[in-house]
Amino acid sequence: MLRKKEGFAGQRAIVLPRTILAKYCSPNPLIAGAYITDIGYYPNAKFHYREREHGSDQHILIYCCEGKGSAQIKKEGYQLNPGDFIIIPQGVAHHYSADETSPWTIYWIHFKGNITNSILKKFQLKNSSYKGSVDYQDSRIRLFEDMYSNLEMGYSNDNLCYVNMCLQHFLTSFIFNDNYNVADKKQSIDTINVSISYMQQHIHEMIPLKTMAQSVNLSVSHFSSLFKKKTGFPPIEYFNHLKVQKACQYLLFTDFRIKEIADKLGIEDPYYFSRMFTKLMGMSPVAYRTKRIS
Repeated sequence: MLRKKEGFAGQRAIVLPRTILAKYCSPNPLIAGAYITDIGYYPNAKFHYREREHGSDQHILIYCCEGKGSAQIKKEGYQLNPGDFIIIPQGVAHHYSADETSPWTIYWIHFKGNITNSILKKFQLKNSSYKGSVDYQDSRIRLFEDMYSNLEMGYSNDNLCYVNMCLQHFLTSFIFNDNYNVADKKQSIDTINVSISYMQQHIHEMIPLKTMAQSVNLSVSHFSSLFKKKTGFPPIEYFNHLKVQKACQYLLFTDFRIKEIADKLGIEDPYYFSRMFTKLMGMSPVAYRTKRIS
């Protein structure tokens, strides 16, 4: 297996000078509890490999957001897929590597401090493992980027305090994933459920995207983003799925003609309706009804 430690296209990394850590982090009561020593992002990190027989001087968090990788901590092996992460305690033998065929994209942080052992103990009590999984959250990535961008601007006392006070929030987002960003999660779920109910109530109409967004008091862009994140589909496409679902019921349980069914769904052009139905169901409305009869 080919192995290399760095050199991935698009990689980013900051190694904080150890003199800065000793002078401005470990003695500072605001951030001495937990502070970053190294931070980085490796996209599509083919052949990425690290092995430390005697462990690291810091704890290590690796978050896999794309691709795959593997790790061994002490003598236990772990497979990492998108959404998985590992936290490796300092001083513990380990190695990890990107998958050869689908190399991972990872966000990583090395950190230390006088409360970090307690943080890791809490994580291991919750997971009984060095590995965990989280749902993807834009806010988690934005928090990482915020910390990284501030460190890119240098090591002023304000920068170091801000970044390392954010670090505990970042770590908490992994350890308490169910609690993290719960207000936005709740809003997203409630908003999308309300909008789907609105679609069902207006299944006989053609609703513009703007009207859908207005029904839940959101901008078009924010609504579309929330909706696709929750359902996997753009709102209009999802609405068309509901229309086809209703059309299937008409075809199964009524004798309405195809044009009448299209009219009941607010679609003026029966040929457009037939194309939309066929694209989703894999057969025409007529064939669907014939299959039902047979």
